[in-house]
Amino acid sequence: MTLQELVDRSKRIVFFGGAGVSTESGIPDFRSEDGLYHMKYAYPPEIILSREFFYENTEEFYRFYRDKMLPLWAKPNAAHKKLAELEEKGKLTAVVTQNIDGLHQAAGSKNVYELHGSVHRNYCLRCGKFYSANFIAESKGVPHCSCGGLIKPDVVLYGEQLEERTVTHALTAIEEADLLIVAGTSLTVYPAAGFLEYFRGDHLVLINRGATPYDERCDLLIRENVGEVFSKLRV
Repeated sequence: MTLQELVDRSKRIVFFGGAGVSTESGIPDFRSEDGLYHMKYAYPPEIILSREFFYENTEEFYRFYRDKMLPLWAKPNAAHKKLAELEEKGKLTAVVTQNIDGLHQAAGSKNVYELHGSVHRNYCLRCGKFYSANFIAESKGVPHCSCGGLIKPDVVLYGEQLEERTVTHALTAIEEADLLIVAGTSLTVYPAAGFLEYFRGDHLVLINRGATPYDERCDLLIRENVGEVFSKLRV
């Protein structure tokens, strides 16, 4: 059975995506050969992007964050655009993403659950005032609010919990789906990787260049780039 056939016969599709969904937009992932884990910094990314590091080494955090986590130039690729079309047609009920780049919304998707937050939301820890990603990108050193408080990106750092409401909505969508398409993720980062255990639908599709723990459990395994796969899909 092909992806096209599964999409055609499904009525409640949920898409669960990771960093591999945005690599074709020019955003590097973490674990591939060219990913952030293989770049040379004074600290590894998982240390820099931790709650403890943010508060203890805020200036170094923001130096890395502006350099590697704010690709504001990136545009939605074929996968983002096709998913928005599927939602508009009433076929796709939700996008659950581990990405923080906002490209699904930029492509037109409305029902997006961002498990790890978004670079486009930044808040003062003292008064709660909102600041855009552009403000963070153009600021120098440690960004502070007009009230003097420290501004923090609304992204889930290592050592922080996922937002409970977002998790609840994402799990409900996955439980109610008849087709779950998982793409661009190694399925090794928890708790997000464990979300697949909640799927009770008819078919599980996995699109990823590398191996995952779910390869033997899916109904259709596709070893291609996510954007290339979706570019061939008819809506």
